[in-house]
Formats: sequence, structure tokens, C-alpha cells
Amino acid sequence: MIGPEMLETSRESSPATTDAPEPAFEERRGCLFALSQPPLMIFLAVIGCLLLMAAVHDLFVL
Repeated sequence: MIGPEMLETSRESSPATTDAPEPAFEERRGCLFALSQPPLMIFLAVIGCLLLMAAVHDLFVL
């Protein structure tokens, strides 16, 4: 979303044209899209397992 502080400031009369057609609908991607990425989920699973192992160690071994 473009706010009033991000107005077009180029000196050209029209924006540059590209050869690729613009998509009719651009999908908004948020937090759930970021969580669906496999590298991030693997990283979070490893961190979660390390925290779980540390908690189990503290509870039952120490």
C-alpha cells in the first residue's frame, strides 16, 4: 500500500515499460506464507528440538 509519503517523484512523464505483462491480481503474502517455506520450518524444527532436549535434560537428568 502506498501512503502519502511515498508518492511518485520521478521526473519522467510516464513510467518505464517492460516486455512482460503485468499480473491482473497480485497475491499478498504475509506471515503464513513465510512459515510455509521449507528452510524456515526445518530451522524452527531444529531449534525446537534443541529446546525440548534441554528441557527434558533439566527436568529428568539434573
